Parts: sequence; C-alpha cells; structure tokens
Amino acid sequence: MSTARSADAETAPAAVAAALADAPFVRVVARADGDSLAASGILARALRSADIPFHVQLRPNPATAVAADTDDVVVSVGATSAPLAVPGDDAPATLAAYHAASELGDTSNATLALAGIAAFGDSLEADDYDALRSAAEAAGATHRPGVGVPVGDLADGLAHSTLLYAPYSGDVESARALLAEASLPADLDADAHRRVASLAALDATGAADATPRAVESLDRVLRPYETPDGPFATVEGYADVLCAVARERPGTGVALALGHATDATRQAALDAWRTHALEAHTVLREADTARFADCFVVRTDLGSDSLGVLATVARLARDFRSPEPVVLAVGDGAAAAASVDSRRLGETMATAAAELGGAGYGRGDEGEARFDTEETDDTDATTTSDASTTDQHPFTAAFREALRA
Repeated sequence: MSTARSADAETAPAAVAAALADAPFVRVVARADGDSLAASGILARALRSADIPFHVQLRPNPATAVAADTDDVVVSVGATSAPLAVPGDDAPATLAAYHAASELGDTSNATLALAGIAAFGDSLEADDYDALRSAAEAAGATHRPGVGVPVGDLADGLAHSTLLYAPYSGDVESARALLAEASLPADLDADAHRRVASLAALDATGAADATPRAVESLDRVLRPYETPDGPFATVEGYADVLCAVARERPGTGVALALGHATDATRQAALDAWRTHALEAHTVLREADTARFADCFVVRTDLGSDSLGVLATVARLARDFRSPEPVVLAVGDGAAAAASVDSRRLGETMATAAAELGGAGYGRGDEGEARFDTEETDDTDATTTSDASTTDQHPFTAAFREALRA
C-alpha cells in the first residue's frame, strides 16, 4: 500500500481540530473498517479529554452523514467527500486523526494508532511512523520475529487470521497439526517464532494457486509488534480484530476503540473475529471463481447482510489468489472490490450499482455496493473453479464496463 500523502491528508488535522475545539456536540461517523474505527477512537478520546460531548457510530458510507441540528458538528472518518472529513484514501485515516488529536492537546494511544495504520494496509516500518513506533515501544511494544495474531494460542491465531490465506485457514485443528509437527517448545523463544513464521510463509505462498503477490502481502503479518500490556497479543492482531469487529459488532468495536477493553469486550471482539474469518475463508475456499481480462471474480450466495465478509474475501483473493490486479466478490444483492493500487474503485462501484438501481461507495483501492438484480449466464469468462460453467452476475458486467471507462 502506498504511503504517499495528498494535500487533503496534510491539511485535514488542523482543520478538524479547529472545527472540533469549540463544538457544543460532535458526531463522529466512521466508515465500518479497521482504520476508520481506530481513527474514530483516537478522535473520541481527544474529545473526552477536552470535555467535548460526542457520539461515535460506524456506517458503510460515512459521507452520507448529516448534522442532527445546526449545533452539531459532524466529522466523517474515512470519507473524502464530506464537509468535515478525516480522509482515509491514499493515507490512513488513523494518521490524520492522530495529528488532529495532537492539535487538540491529547496524547493519543500509540498502540491503537499503529493498529489502525496496519488495518489500513500500510507497512509499520515506513518512515512516516517513526514517532509512533517509538511511542509504542516506550509503552512496552516489542518488535519480534513470528506472526502477528491477536491471541496467544498460535493455532487459533493462524486459523482465524485474515492477514494471510493458507491451507489451514478456517481450520484450527489443521493449524494445530502443523504446529505439532514443528515440535515447538512450550515457551516460544525467538528461534521458535522464526520457525512459525517460516511455516506460515511457506504454506501461504506454496499453494498451487498462490500468486507472487502473496509474498509481499505476508509483510502485514510477519515480524509483529508484541504488546504485553495491550488488549491483544500483537499490534497486527489488534488490527485484524478491528477490521472484523467493525463489520460484525460495531458497538463492541467502538467500545474497544474508546479504550473500554474489559474481558467481556475483548471476548466479544475475538468471537466476532473468529466468526468473520471462518466465513471469509470458507467462501474463498469453496466459491466459484472466474478470470476476465480486467478482473478476477469470486461468486458466492452471500447476501447484503454479509457485505463485510465479501470485502474481506475480495481483499484476501487480491492478496493471495488473484492473477489480476482487481478482484470483485459478488453475492446476492451485494458486491465488494479490491485492487492492488488506486483505481477509483469507490467511483466504479457507485457507477456500476447505479446501473442496477443500487448504491456504491468506497476509496481508491476498495469499494462496495448494494443492488437488486437477477443472475444471467455468461460465456466471456475463463472458469477457474471446479464448476464447468460460471454464472456472471449482471453486476459483474456493469462493474467491468465501469472499470474500463
């Protein structure tokens, strides 16, 4: 993921802080993703420190938020086309929120900030995050070898991680058998963590249908920041949980982001993470797929209530299975897309959905849509599943047309 900064991303923190400083009441409306969730928590903590009343909610498209009355100030997190926005397109919303919080005089939680940046997809080793890494390390975070999962049980972590895709993904017992064969010590030292990382990397990149991009994608989960005093075992695992809970349990996600990491909240978040991961991995393993000249399509019967799972499927397919730079995961009445670089996917999804009487939104490299349509047969695709034919959803044709425009 690029770490290039736009002018909006540079000017947003001061503008946001100025608008919030004297607000009688602030509504923080965040996109339902891990980066925006972390950013909303950072802003909300700063507002709480400044004794400014606020309310936080997650929405699929925060740009549609409007003030309840003339006295409310609405800040849209993860949106780029709102009157007051903390953008999350070519740079993490978390980073802009962190700087805005600093402008308000608050010292933000560096672990949460790094987790939000990891959720966005940026490398935590980028120069832009030197100060955040130093702050997190001062608070107890330690960079070590291994894999970044949210729990101490590595089999549980590997099986349910949505930062990688391997033969044991979604299957705890398979992951446990893999680790048993490695004869790891009870107390993992640096060498044991390296062995686990090597096993995970080999499994994720060695499958027959793995793509060269899988090697680069593993950077998100290898050599993690361990956080003994954090709500989860590693920063990367924290990011994984934030991404899942933003979709599955937004109320729990907001509580986490605000710092209410009780045992009950953590358990609810982990349950949501496991459920989300299991469904996404199952879909990616069992769904029909088709390769077109301009995109790779994953076809499933998930409905619009599982749009978050479709988004995770699209991302995993892009990172580990797609031979094309764009992936479209199509369900019944919903679709999600992901690309390796910015291709105006939010606009593309909006255009395609409008053709079918629906609505689409997103950022440059991710997009989502809801619509109402029926399937038709297609003969323009190369089938890449075990099925002898692949149905092309009408949304696929609309998406491909919009993608070429």
